[in-house]
Amino acid sequence: MEIKILGGGCPKCERLEALTRDVVTELGIKANFYKVKTMPEIMQYDIVSTPALVVDEQVVCYGRIPARDEVRAWLAELI
Repeated sequence: MEIKILGGGCPKCERLEALTRDVVTELGIKANFYKVKTMPEIMQYDIVSTPALVVDEQVVCYGRIPARDEVRAWLAELI
């Protein structure tokens, strides 16, 4: 599984990454994490605000920090 955190490295982006890493560990998923920080790269995903969570090139959330249960459900569905 490939997981990308889109954002410039703000505190919200860092919290989203930490939350997602925790859920990946809980679920026992093997995943590679990438940070996408440049605006041209972020704009390729057609989002209007960050932070954003992209799993296997599918945008699952943007503009907010989702609840742990939401992240768990998204990742479990995509396994």
